[in-house]
Amino acid sequence: MEKRRANLDQMSLPEKIEGFLIDIDGTLYDGDALIPGAAAAFKALDAKAIPYRLVTNTTSKPLSAILAKLRSAGLDIAPERVFSAPVVARAYCLQKGFTRCYPLLKSSLLEDLQGIEFVENAPQAVLVGDLGEELSYTALNRAFRFVLDGAAFVTLARNRYFHGRDGLCLDVGSIVAAIEYATQREATLVGKPAAEFFLLALQSMGIAPANAVMVGDDLEADVGGGQNAALGGVLVRTGKFRPDQLEKTNVTPDSILDSIADLSSLFVP
Repeated sequence: MEKRRANLDQMSLPEKIEGFLIDIDGTLYDGDALIPGAAAAFKALDAKAIPYRLVTNTTSKPLSAILAKLRSAGLDIAPERVFSAPVVARAYCLQKGFTRCYPLLKSSLLEDLQGIEFVENAPQAVLVGDLGEELSYTALNRAFRFVLDGAAFVTLARNRYFHGRDGLCLDVGSIVAAIEYATQREATLVGKPAAEFFLLALQSMGIAPANAVMVGDDLEADVGGGQNAALGGVLVRTGKFRPDQLEKTNVTPDSILDSIADLSSLFVP
C-alpha cells in the first residue's frame, strides 16, 4: 500500500510551530484517567505562549460535561479553546436551514444544538452521533427510512472505534457505514477528519495550517485528517494506538510521541 509519506525518517513539521490542535479522548485521557504529564504539557505551552485548541469528535456528552471533566482533572481550559463536533454541527445545520432533525444522538446534546429541534417525523436532516447502548434497531431503521426518503444525512464523526473504560469499542463510523450501505447515500461529515473542522479551530487562533500541528491517537481522524488540511500530523502511542496500524494504513505521521507528556520536545530546543 502506498503511504502518504515515504517513511518516518522523512518527517515534515513546521520549522516553527505556531499553534497546536490536540485531541482529547485517548490523547489527554486513558478512559477517565488523565494521562501522566498532560498537565505539565499545557503548562509548557502556556509558558511559551503557544496557542492551542482542544478538538474532539466526542458526541456522547455536551461541551459543558467535557469542560467539567477537564476541570476535575485540574485542567482549567476556557470554553473557547474547545472545539467539539456537536458545536460545529450546530453551525452547519443552521447555515443549511436544518432546524428539524431526527437524532441518532443522546438528548443531552440538545444544549449544544440550540436552534435545532429533535423530531420523530418529517425531519429535514438525520444527525448521527454516539448513542452507545441506547442505540436500537428501531431507531437505526427510522434513520435509514428518513435518509432514503430524502432527508439530509449528517454525521458528527465517523471514527471506526474508540478506547473506552474496558477496552476498544465500536464508534460512530460503523453506524454511518450501515446507513450509507443501505441507502447508497454518503453522509456529510462535520467533525474530524473533515478539513473544515480543523480550519475553523485554526481560524479562531489566527494561524495558518502550514504553521500548526494536529496531535492525537487516531491515525485517520487526527493525523491523516490534519495532514489533509495541510497541518503537521503527530501520533501519540496512547488511547486507541496499536503498533500494527502503522503497517495497515496509508497515513504516515510526521512524528510519533510516546504520549502527550512529550509534547514539549516539538517546540523546546
